Amino acid sequence: MKTFFAFVRKEFYHIFRDKRTILILIVMPVIQICLFGFALSVEIRNIDVAVIDPTPTEASRRIIERVNANEYFTVIGNLHSPSEIDPMMRSNKVDVVLLFSPDFENGLIPGGDAAIQFAVDASDPNTAATESMYLTQILRGAIAGGLSDTNGQMITSSVRMLFNPQMKSAYNFVPGVMGLLLILICALMTSVSIVREKETGTMEALLVSPVKPEYIIFAKMVPYFTVSCFNFATILLLSYFVLDVPLAGSMFWLSLASFIYIVIALSLGLFISTIVQRQATAMMASMMSLMLPVIMLSGMIFPIESMPAILQWISNIVPARWYISITRKLMVEGVEYIYILKEMVILTGMALLLIIVALKNLKNRL
Repeated sequence: MKTFFAFVRKEFYHIFRDKRTILILIVMPVIQICLFGFALSVEIRNIDVAVIDPTPTEASRRIIERVNANEYFTVIGNLHSPSEIDPMMRSNKVDVVLLFSPDFENGLIPGGDAAIQFAVDASDPNTAATESMYLTQILRGAIAGGLSDTNGQMITSSVRMLFNPQMKSAYNFVPGVMGLLLILICALMTSVSIVREKETGTMEALLVSPVKPEYIIFAKMVPYFTVSCFNFATILLLSYFVLDVPLAGSMFWLSLASFIYIVIALSLGLFISTIVQRQATAMMASMMSLMLPVIMLSGMIFPIESMPAILQWISNIVPARWYISITRKLMVEGVEYIYILKEMVILTGMALLLIIVALKNLKNRL
Protein backbone atom coordinates (compact mmCIF):
# COMPACT_ATOMS: atom_id res chain seq x y z
CA MET A 1 0.00 0.00 0.00
CA LYS A 2 2.94 2.33 0.59
CA THR A 3 3.93 1.97 -3.05
CA PHE A 4 0.33 2.57 -4.14
CA PHE A 5 0.11 5.85 -2.22
CA ALA A 6 3.48 6.86 -3.63
CA PHE A 7 2.02 6.52 -7.13
CA VAL A 8 -1.05 8.50 -6.07
CA ARG A 9 1.17 11.28 -4.69
CA LYS A 10 3.14 11.34 -7.94
CA GLU A 11 -0.07 11.80 -9.94
CA PHE A 12 -1.18 14.66 -7.72
CA TYR A 13 2.17 16.37 -8.32
CA HIS A 14 1.74 15.82 -12.04
CA ILE A 15 -1.73 17.38 -12.03
CA PHE A 16 -0.93 20.46 -9.98
CA ARG A 17 2.29 21.35 -11.79
CA ASP A 18 0.43 21.57 -15.13
CA LYS A 19 -1.50 24.84 -15.35
CA ARG A 20 -3.53 23.66 -18.33
CA THR A 21 -4.73 20.63 -16.40
CA ILE A 22 -5.77 22.82 -13.47
CA LEU A 23 -7.62 25.10 -15.88
CA ILE A 24 -9.58 22.20 -17.37
CA LEU A 25 -10.23 20.35 -14.13
CA ILE A 26 -11.15 23.15 -11.74
CA VAL A 27 -11.69 26.48 -13.51
CA MET A 28 -13.66 25.32 -16.57
CA PRO A 29 -16.46 23.53 -14.64
CA VAL A 30 -17.05 26.68 -12.58
CA ILE A 31 -17.23 28.85 -15.69
CA GLN A 32 -19.47 26.40 -17.54
CA ILE A 33 -21.97 25.84 -14.73
CA CYS A 34 -22.41 29.61 -14.39
CA LEU A 35 -22.57 30.11 -18.15
CA PHE A 36 -25.07 27.31 -18.75
CA GLY A 37 -27.08 28.13 -15.66
CA PHE A 38 -27.62 31.75 -16.66
CA ALA A 39 -27.45 31.57 -20.47
CA LEU A 40 -29.00 28.18 -21.29
CA SER A 41 -32.67 28.99 -20.82
CA VAL A 42 -35.89 28.31 -22.67
CA GLU A 43 -37.49 31.33 -21.04
CA ILE A 44 -38.10 34.29 -23.34
CA ARG A 45 -37.99 37.66 -21.65
CA ASN A 46 -38.33 41.31 -22.68
CA ILE A 47 -41.14 40.66 -25.16
CA ASP A 48 -42.42 43.99 -26.50
CA VAL A 49 -46.19 44.08 -26.95
CA ALA A 50 -48.33 46.62 -28.78
CA VAL A 51 -52.12 46.85 -28.51
CA ILE A 52 -54.89 47.62 -31.01
CA ASP A 53 -58.11 48.28 -29.08
CA PRO A 54 -60.78 50.00 -31.23
CA THR A 55 -63.18 50.50 -28.29
CA PRO A 56 -61.26 50.60 -25.00
CA THR A 57 -63.26 49.12 -22.12
CA GLU A 58 -62.72 48.11 -18.54
CA ALA A 59 -62.31 44.47 -19.55
CA SER A 60 -59.67 45.18 -22.21
CA ARG A 61 -57.82 47.53 -19.86
CA ARG A 62 -57.71 44.83 -17.19
CA ILE A 63 -56.28 42.32 -19.65
CA ILE A 64 -53.63 44.76 -20.88
CA GLU A 65 -52.57 45.51 -17.30
CA ARG A 66 -52.31 41.81 -16.58
CA VAL A 67 -50.08 41.26 -19.62
CA ASN A 68 -47.88 44.22 -18.70
CA ALA A 69 -47.57 43.00 -15.10
CA ASN A 70 -46.10 39.70 -16.29
CA GLU A 71 -42.30 39.58 -16.04
CA TYR A 72 -41.93 38.39 -19.64
CA PHE A 73 -43.93 41.14 -21.39
CA THR A 74 -43.73 44.90 -21.71
CA VAL A 75 -46.63 46.82 -23.25
CA ILE A 76 -44.94 49.60 -25.21
CA GLY A 77 -48.05 51.39 -26.48
CA ASN A 78 -51.08 51.38 -28.74
CA LEU A 79 -51.37 51.12 -32.51
CA HIS A 80 -54.22 52.73 -34.44
CA SER A 81 -54.76 50.18 -37.21
CA PRO A 82 -53.59 46.71 -38.36
CA SER A 83 -51.65 48.36 -41.20
CA GLU A 84 -49.06 49.51 -38.65
CA ILE A 85 -48.20 45.96 -37.56
CA ASP A 86 -45.99 45.03 -40.51
CA PRO A 87 -43.64 48.06 -40.39
CA MET A 88 -43.38 47.86 -36.59
CA MET A 89 -42.31 44.20 -36.72
CA ARG A 90 -39.95 44.72 -39.64
CA SER A 91 -38.18 47.43 -37.66
CA ASN A 92 -37.99 45.13 -34.58
CA LYS A 93 -39.90 47.64 -32.46
CA VAL A 94 -42.52 45.12 -31.41
CA ASP A 95 -42.68 41.32 -31.05
CA VAL A 96 -46.39 40.75 -30.45
CA VAL A 97 -49.53 42.74 -31.17
CA LEU A 98 -52.84 42.17 -29.36
CA LEU A 99 -55.94 42.99 -31.42
CA PHE A 100 -59.21 43.30 -29.49
CA SER A 101 -62.51 42.87 -31.30
CA PRO A 102 -64.88 45.86 -31.35
CA ASP A 103 -67.21 46.07 -28.34
CA PHE A 104 -65.04 43.51 -26.55
CA GLU A 105 -66.62 43.88 -23.11
CA ASN A 106 -70.17 43.20 -24.28
CA GLY A 107 -68.88 40.11 -26.08
CA LEU A 108 -67.85 38.58 -22.76
CA ILE A 109 -71.43 37.90 -21.70
CA PRO A 110 -72.86 34.44 -22.47
CA GLY A 111 -73.66 34.20 -26.16
CA GLY A 112 -71.51 37.25 -26.97
CA ASP A 113 -68.68 37.44 -29.47
CA ALA A 114 -65.44 38.57 -27.79
CA ALA A 115 -62.20 37.85 -29.60
CA ILE A 116 -58.53 38.63 -29.13
CA GLN A 117 -56.13 38.03 -31.98
CA PHE A 118 -52.35 37.66 -31.64
CA ALA A 119 -50.01 38.94 -34.32
CA VAL A 120 -46.64 37.37 -33.58
CA ASP A 121 -43.29 37.70 -35.32
CA ALA A 122 -42.69 34.10 -36.42
CA SER A 123 -39.32 34.54 -38.13
CA ASP A 124 -38.17 32.28 -35.28
CA PRO A 125 -41.01 29.73 -35.02
CA ASN A 126 -39.92 28.33 -31.64
CA THR A 127 -39.87 31.79 -30.09
CA ALA A 128 -43.24 32.62 -31.64
CA ALA A 129 -44.80 29.43 -30.29
CA THR A 130 -43.48 30.14 -26.80
CA GLU A 131 -44.72 33.75 -26.84
CA SER A 132 -48.17 32.60 -27.98
CA MET A 133 -48.26 29.99 -25.22
CA TYR A 134 -47.36 32.59 -22.58
CA LEU A 135 -50.05 34.98 -23.79
CA THR A 136 -52.68 32.26 -24.03
CA GLN A 137 -52.16 31.30 -20.39
CA ILE A 138 -52.32 34.93 -19.24
CA LEU A 139 -55.46 35.70 -21.23
CA ARG A 140 -57.23 32.54 -20.13
CA GLY A 141 -56.72 33.51 -16.52
CA ALA A 142 -57.75 37.12 -17.12
CA ILE A 143 -60.91 36.29 -19.07
CA ALA A 144 -61.94 33.42 -16.81
CA GLY A 145 -61.60 35.67 -13.79
CA GLY A 146 -64.13 38.14 -15.21
CA LEU A 147 -66.49 35.87 -17.14
CA SER A 148 -69.95 35.21 -15.68
CA ASP A 149 -71.94 32.07 -16.33
CA THR A 150 -75.70 31.97 -16.88
CA ASN A 151 -76.36 32.02 -13.13
CA GLY A 152 -74.29 35.15 -12.58
CA GLN A 153 -71.56 33.29 -10.72
CA MET A 154 -67.89 34.05 -11.34
CA ILE A 155 -65.87 31.38 -13.14
CA THR A 156 -62.29 31.23 -11.95
CA SER A 157 -59.35 29.02 -12.84
CA SER A 158 -56.40 27.94 -10.74
CA VAL A 159 -53.19 26.28 -11.88
CA ARG A 160 -50.64 24.89 -9.44
CA MET A 161 -47.08 24.23 -10.59
CA LEU A 162 -45.39 21.55 -8.49
CA PHE A 163 -41.65 21.57 -7.65
CA ASN A 164 -40.89 24.57 -9.89
CA PRO A 165 -43.66 27.16 -9.47
CA GLN A 166 -41.51 29.95 -10.94
CA MET A 167 -40.85 27.81 -14.06
CA LYS A 168 -37.11 28.55 -13.86
CA SER A 169 -35.02 26.92 -16.57
CA ALA A 170 -32.10 26.46 -14.18
CA TYR A 171 -34.12 23.79 -12.35
CA ASN A 172 -34.07 21.75 -15.53
CA PHE A 173 -30.65 22.54 -16.97
CA VAL A 174 -28.41 22.47 -13.89
CA PRO A 175 -28.84 18.70 -13.24
CA GLY A 176 -28.19 18.10 -16.94
CA VAL A 177 -25.09 20.28 -16.95
CA MET A 178 -23.81 18.48 -13.86
CA GLY A 179 -24.10 15.17 -15.69
CA LEU A 180 -22.41 16.60 -18.79
CA LEU A 181 -19.50 18.29 -17.00
CA LEU A 182 -18.63 15.41 -14.68
CA ILE A 183 -18.53 12.77 -17.38
CA LEU A 184 -16.63 14.94 -19.86
CA ILE A 185 -13.99 16.18 -17.42
CA CYS A 186 -13.40 12.80 -15.80
CA ALA A 187 -13.31 10.73 -18.98
CA LEU A 188 -11.28 13.29 -20.92
CA MET A 189 -8.57 13.79 -18.32
CA THR A 190 -8.24 10.09 -17.46
CA SER A 191 -7.95 8.99 -21.08
CA VAL A 192 -5.45 11.73 -21.95
CA SER A 193 -3.35 11.04 -18.86
CA ILE A 194 -2.96 7.34 -19.58
CA VAL A 195 -2.48 7.81 -23.33
CA ARG A 196 0.23 10.36 -22.60
CA GLU A 197 2.08 7.70 -20.63
CA LYS A 198 1.67 5.28 -23.54
CA GLU A 199 2.88 7.90 -26.02
CA THR A 200 6.06 8.58 -24.10
CA GLY A 201 6.65 4.89 -23.39
CA THR A 202 6.53 5.24 -19.61
CA MET A 203 3.33 3.22 -19.19
CA GLU A 204 5.03 0.04 -20.36
CA ALA A 205 7.89 0.71 -17.98
CA LEU A 206 5.44 1.12 -15.10
CA LEU A 207 3.49 -2.01 -15.96
CA VAL A 208 6.59 -4.21 -15.97
CA SER A 209 7.60 -2.93 -12.52
CA PRO A 210 7.04 -5.15 -9.43
CA VAL A 211 3.83 -3.23 -8.66
CA LYS A 212 0.64 -4.87 -9.94
CA PRO A 213 -0.73 -3.18 -13.09
CA GLU A 214 -4.14 -2.71 -11.43
CA TYR A 215 -2.53 -0.71 -8.62
CA ILE A 216 -0.81 1.58 -11.10
CA ILE A 217 -4.02 2.22 -13.01
CA PHE A 218 -6.06 2.89 -9.87
CA ALA A 219 -3.27 5.13 -8.56
CA LYS A 220 -3.66 7.24 -11.69
CA MET A 221 -7.44 7.38 -11.24
CA VAL A 222 -7.50 8.34 -7.54
CA PRO A 223 -6.28 11.96 -8.04
CA TYR A 224 -8.86 12.57 -10.76
CA PHE A 225 -11.56 11.07 -8.54
CA THR A 226 -10.54 13.45 -5.75
CA VAL A 227 -10.52 16.50 -8.02
CA SER A 228 -13.87 15.44 -9.52
CA CYS A 229 -15.40 15.24 -6.04
CA PHE A 230 -14.14 18.77 -5.43
CA ASN A 231 -15.75 19.81 -8.74
CA PHE A 232 -19.02 18.20 -7.67
CA ALA A 233 -18.99 20.15 -4.40
CA THR A 234 -18.19 23.40 -6.23
CA ILE A 235 -20.97 22.87 -8.79
CA LEU A 236 -23.43 22.06 -6.02
CA LEU A 237 -22.56 25.22 -4.07
CA LEU A 238 -22.82 27.40 -7.18
CA SER A 239 -26.14 25.81 -8.10
CA TYR A 240 -27.61 26.47 -4.67
CA PHE A 241 -26.20 29.91 -3.83
CA VAL A 242 -25.81 31.49 -7.27
CA LEU A 243 -28.46 29.84 -9.47
CA ASP A 244 -31.02 29.31 -6.67
CA VAL A 245 -31.55 25.65 -7.53
CA PRO A 246 -32.96 23.92 -4.43
CA LEU A 247 -31.49 20.93 -2.62
CA ALA A 248 -34.76 19.46 -1.47
CA GLY A 249 -33.67 15.82 -1.12
CA SER A 250 -31.04 13.81 0.72
CA MET A 251 -27.51 15.12 0.39
CA PHE A 252 -26.14 11.67 1.23
CA TRP A 253 -27.89 9.94 -1.66
CA LEU A 254 -27.03 12.74 -4.07
CA SER A 255 -23.36 12.50 -3.10
CA LEU A 256 -23.36 8.70 -3.33
CA ALA A 257 -24.93 8.79 -6.80
CA SER A 258 -22.39 11.40 -7.88
CA PHE A 259 -19.46 9.31 -6.62
CA ILE A 260 -20.71 6.28 -8.56
CA TYR A 261 -21.21 8.44 -11.64
CA ILE A 262 -17.66 9.79 -11.34
CA VAL A 263 -16.35 6.21 -11.19
CA ILE A 264 -18.28 5.45 -14.39
CA ALA A 265 -16.76 8.49 -16.09
CA LEU A 266 -13.24 7.54 -14.99
CA SER A 267 -13.79 3.99 -16.22
CA LEU A 268 -14.96 5.33 -19.58
CA GLY A 269 -11.79 7.39 -19.81
CA LEU A 270 -9.74 4.31 -18.98
CA PHE A 271 -11.57 2.32 -21.65
CA ILE A 272 -10.99 5.04 -24.27
CA SER A 273 -7.29 4.99 -23.40
CA THR A 274 -7.14 1.28 -24.29
CA ILE A 275 -8.35 1.78 -27.86
CA VAL A 276 -6.35 4.87 -28.90
CA GLN A 277 -2.64 5.63 -29.02
CA ARG A 278 -2.50 9.44 -29.30
CA GLN A 279 -3.60 12.23 -26.95
CA ALA A 280 -5.38 14.16 -29.71
CA THR A 281 -7.31 11.03 -30.65
CA ALA A 282 -8.22 10.44 -27.02
CA MET A 283 -9.56 13.98 -26.71
CA MET A 284 -11.63 13.70 -29.88
CA ALA A 285 -12.95 10.28 -28.90
CA SER A 286 -13.94 11.52 -25.45
CA MET A 287 -15.67 14.64 -26.76
CA MET A 288 -17.50 13.04 -29.68
CA SER A 289 -18.49 9.76 -28.04
CA LEU A 290 -19.68 11.34 -24.79
CA MET A 291 -20.85 14.90 -25.44
CA LEU A 292 -23.40 14.16 -28.18
CA PRO A 293 -25.06 11.18 -26.43
CA VAL A 294 -25.26 13.12 -23.16
CA ILE A 295 -26.82 16.17 -24.80
CA MET A 296 -29.11 14.34 -27.22
CA LEU A 297 -30.12 11.12 -25.42
CA SER A 298 -29.97 11.80 -21.68
CA GLY A 299 -33.09 13.92 -21.35
CA MET A 300 -30.94 16.95 -20.57
CA ILE A 301 -32.64 19.04 -23.27
CA PHE A 302 -34.97 16.79 -25.25
CA PRO A 303 -37.61 14.65 -23.46
CA ILE A 304 -36.85 10.95 -23.84
CA GLU A 305 -40.55 10.15 -24.07
CA SER A 306 -40.76 12.19 -27.28
CA MET A 307 -38.02 10.20 -29.03
CA PRO A 308 -38.56 7.25 -31.41
CA ALA A 309 -38.60 3.87 -29.70
CA ILE A 310 -35.15 2.90 -31.00
CA LEU A 311 -33.57 6.05 -29.52
CA GLN A 312 -35.37 5.52 -26.23
CA TRP A 313 -33.82 2.06 -26.09
CA ILE A 314 -30.35 3.39 -26.93
CA SER A 315 -30.67 6.06 -24.24
CA ASN A 316 -30.79 3.30 -21.62
CA ILE A 317 -27.05 2.72 -22.06
CA VAL A 318 -26.20 6.40 -21.56
CA PRO A 319 -25.12 6.76 -17.89
CA ALA A 320 -26.02 10.45 -17.84
CA ARG A 321 -29.70 9.59 -18.36
CA TRP A 322 -29.90 7.82 -15.01
CA TYR A 323 -27.70 10.31 -13.16
CA ILE A 324 -29.67 13.33 -14.41
CA SER A 325 -32.89 11.57 -13.35
CA ILE A 326 -31.47 11.09 -9.85
CA THR A 327 -30.29 14.69 -9.50
CA ARG A 328 -33.63 16.09 -10.64
CA LYS A 329 -35.56 13.85 -8.26
CA LEU A 330 -33.32 14.66 -5.30
CA MET A 331 -32.54 18.33 -5.91
CA VAL A 332 -35.87 19.58 -7.26
CA GLU A 333 -38.53 17.07 -6.20
CA GLY A 334 -36.98 16.05 -2.88
CA VAL A 335 -38.08 12.40 -3.13
CA GLU A 336 -37.16 9.60 -0.73
CA TYR A 337 -34.34 7.21 -1.62
CA ILE A 338 -36.81 4.45 -2.48
CA TYR A 339 -37.73 6.33 -5.67
CA ILE A 340 -34.16 6.38 -7.00
CA LEU A 341 -33.17 2.78 -6.24
CA LYS A 342 -33.70 1.71 -9.85
CA GLU A 343 -31.32 4.39 -11.16
CA MET A 344 -28.79 3.64 -8.41
CA VAL A 345 -28.74 -0.07 -9.23
CA ILE A 346 -28.29 0.65 -12.95
CA LEU A 347 -25.42 3.10 -12.32
CA THR A 348 -23.69 0.69 -9.94
CA GLY A 349 -23.95 -2.12 -12.48
CA MET A 350 -22.54 0.15 -15.20
CA ALA A 351 -19.63 1.15 -12.97
CA LEU A 352 -18.67 -2.44 -12.16
CA LEU A 353 -19.02 -3.56 -15.78
CA LEU A 354 -16.95 -0.70 -17.16
CA ILE A 355 -14.16 -1.15 -14.60
CA ILE A 356 -13.87 -4.88 -15.40
CA VAL A 357 -13.95 -4.39 -19.17
CA ALA A 358 -11.53 -1.44 -19.14
CA LEU A 359 -8.95 -3.16 -16.92
CA LYS A 360 -9.13 -6.39 -18.89
CA ASN A 361 -8.78 -4.59 -22.20
CA LEU A 362 -5.91 -2.45 -20.97
CA LYS A 363 -3.98 -5.46 -19.70
CA ASN A 364 -4.43 -7.27 -23.02
CA ARG A 365 -3.21 -4.32 -25.07
CA LEU A 366 -0.13 -3.56 -23.03
